[in-house]
Amino acid sequence: MPQLKSDQRPNLLYIHSDQHAAAVTGCYGDPLVRTPNLDQLAERGVLLGNVYCPSPICVPSRMSMLSGRYPYENQVWTNSHMLDSGIPTFAHAMGAGGYRPSLAGRMHSVGPDQLHGYAERLIGDHGPNQLGGSGVDHGELSGTAGPNRVSLRLSGHGQSAYQVHDEDVTAATIDYLNRLGVKKRAGQPAVPFSLSVGFMLPHQPFVARLEDYCHYYENVTPPKDPEPFGEHLHPHIKRWRKACEIEEVSEEEIRRARAAYWALVYRMDVMIGRVITALLENDLEENTLIVYMSDHGEQVGEHGLWWKQTFYEDSVKVPTILAWSGHLPESIRCDKVISSLDLNATMIDALGCPVLPNSQGRSLLPLLTDPENAEWDNVAFSEFCQDAVGAGGPFPEEGVFQRMIRRDNWKLNYYHCQPCQLFDLEVDPRELNDLAADPAHQETVEKLKAEVLNGWDPEWICERMAELRSNRQILVSWGRRVRPPDQYRWNLEPEMDYLDEEQI
Repeated sequence: MPQLKSDQRPNLLYIHSDQHAAAVTGCYGDPLVRTPNLDQLAERGVLLGNVYCPSPICVPSRMSMLSGRYPYENQVWTNSHMLDSGIPTFAHAMGAGGYRPSLAGRMHSVGPDQLHGYAERLIGDHGPNQLGGSGVDHGELSGTAGPNRVSLRLSGHGQSAYQVHDEDVTAATIDYLNRLGVKKRAGQPAVPFSLSVGFMLPHQPFVARLEDYCHYYENVTPPKDPEPFGEHLHPHIKRWRKACEIEEVSEEEIRRARAAYWALVYRMDVMIGRVITALLENDLEENTLIVYMSDHGEQVGEHGLWWKQTFYEDSVKVPTILAWSGHLPESIRCDKVISSLDLNATMIDALGCPVLPNSQGRSLLPLLTDPENAEWDNVAFSEFCQDAVGAGGPFPEEGVFQRMIRRDNWKLNYYHCQPCQLFDLEVDPRELNDLAADPAHQETVEKLKAEVLNGWDPEWICERMAELRSNRQILVSWGRRVRPPDQYRWNLEPEMDYLDEEQI
C-alpha cells in the first residue's frame, strides 16, 4: 500500500475478546444471544465465517496474533512460555509505520516485556507480569478460571472479576477516545491512532450478574451435540474428559454454565457498544478500520466438552468482523478459510505499515475488495502442545503434541502417537462423523497429515519444551524470591468474584 499523508492515514480500533465462540453471536446465527452491537458492526462491514485461531489456548494464540507467526515459530506453546522480545510484533510494525500504538486491557504476555511494541498500556492484565510472581486470588470462585469441574459446580449468577476488569477497560478506552475528540474539536491537527482493546469476557468463571443472567437461564437450550462419555471417543478426548471430571455433567450445571456464558457474551457486547458510541460521538469513525475477533472459542458443552483446548469448531473457530466505511464492502459474509494471523497482516496493510518479516499472515484486503480476481489458498493451521507444568490443564507427564489443518472442506486433527481425526465440514459441520479410519479417505488423510508435518516436528517440540521447563524452574524461583514489581497489572481483589447466596 502506498504511503499516505498523515491526515489521510486510517485509524485502527482493534477489539480482542477472550474465549468467544463464534456460534454464540447473533450475526453468526444464534437466535438467543443479544449482540446488537456486533450484529450492527457486521451489517456495516464484513463477517468472516471460517477464521481459525493459531492455538486453542490463550497465550500461544495471543502471541501468535502479535507476531504473525505460529506457536512453533515463536516457541510459545503454553500459558507459561514467553515471547522473545526480539521478535517484532504487530505493534512494532504500527510504531515503525508512524503510529503510536496503544493498548487498553488484556494481552496476556508472560515475562518482563509487557508492551511488545505498544507505546503505552492503559490497563494491564490481572495476573503477575513475571513467572513466580504473586498469583491471582479468585476468592470463593478459586479454580473456576481453569479447565476444572469446579467451574461448572460454581456457576450461576453473582459477579466475575473479569467483568469488573472489562468495565475498567471500557472506561479507559472511552476516555482515550474522548481525549482525541477534545483535540479534534479544538482544531488540533489530526494524528491517526492505533488502539487495541483487550477484553477478558466471556472467559469463565461461568458467573454473570443477575440482571443479565435471568433471561438466559429461562431460555437457554441444551448443547446440540452433548456426546455421552464412552469407549467410542477418541483416546485423547476420552482422557481429557476423565482428567477434567466431565465424564458426566448434570443438566442443572449445564443450564447454569450456559446461561452465564450467554449473559457474559451479551455484557461484552454492551461494552463494545459503548466503545463504538464513543468513537461516533467524537467524530472519529469516518476513516477508522474496526476489527473484532477473539483469541479462541468455547465448547459450552458441545461434544460433552467445556472451555477450549480442542480442535472442534466451537473451540478453534473465532468470530471476526471488519468494518471500514468506504474501503470495505458492507453487509457481506466471506467463508474462505482464514487464519487469525491473516488479520494481523490485514491491519498492517490497511494502515500502510511495514510488513512483519517472517510473518505467516496474508492480507485480506485484495480478497475482500476484489474477490473475483484475488487468489487465496484456502488453508489454516492450529496447534496445541502442552506439558504437565504448562498451566493449561491436567495433561499427562509425556505431554500432548497436536496440530490441525483446515483445507477447503476438510479438517484433519493430528495427535502425535494417537489416531488422527478427519471431518468433511461441508457435509458434517458438527463434526459427528470421523472419517479417518475409512479406507475410502486414506489418501486424504495421508495428504493432509503430510502437510501438517511439513516443517512441524513434534519430537523437536518435545525436546524444546523440556529445555523451556528447565529454564522455567530458575525463572519461577527468581520471581518468588526477588519479587519484582508488576509494572502493568490490574488489581484483582478476591471479593470481586462471588456467587449470590441464593440462586434462581
